[in-house]
Amino acid sequence: MGADFGVAGELGEGFYRSVRGRRMVRDFEPSAVDPGVLERVLETAGRAPSAGNSQGLDLVVLQGEETERYWSVTFPEAGVRARFRWQGLFRAPVLVVAVTSPEAYVARYAEPDKVAVATGLGGSVDAWSVPYWWVDAGMAVENLLLAAVAEGLGACFFGLFDHEAAVLAVLGVPAGHRAVGTIALGRGRADQPGRSVQRERRPNLHWTAWSR
Repeated sequence: MGADFGVAGELGEGFYRSVRGRRMVRDFEPSAVDPGVLERVLETAGRAPSAGNSQGLDLVVLQGEETERYWSVTFPEAGVRARFRWQGLFRAPVLVVAVTSPEAYVARYAEPDKVAVATGLGGSVDAWSVPYWWVDAGMAVENLLLAAVAEGLGACFFGLFDHEAAVLAVLGVPAGHRAVGTIALGRGRADQPGRSVQRERRPNLHWTAWSR
């Protein structure tokens, strides 16, 4: 890549290659993911930052035929599924539903060590001007996506939207939890990039102060 990674060497080069090579893959081989590889990828989600070490994130993992439980809720009508643009997504051998618990954060910040610093965040979900259960979940998902690239897998993150409640119910997720989204994992096939990839990346660095 032409960059000097200093003491990081190959480790640093591998990380930046994963970041630059990451994209949403929507066409998969149906072959199963090696259990050891899958475990390594999933473990990275738990290594993401978590406000107050609240650890409010859970992952519900569906493999093989289990994935139909998900698709039967999100695409219950055969005709709608047949017209879906990304047919290869249905072949993904692994689906990971990322779930977060806002109340886990409230409970953590009601503990003595957090009450002592008077954040006021232990009172209710409404006390959080920035809902860090979403922030932390996003960082965890990104860890997972980058780990997938490092393992030579394809991955795609997508939302549940109107199907959130139904998916949580069919997976037996306790009340009070929210679905962050779903990650499809597997061996990627050559597919057509999404339309959004055509958008140019805009400059987003503002040194010292915001500047146009």
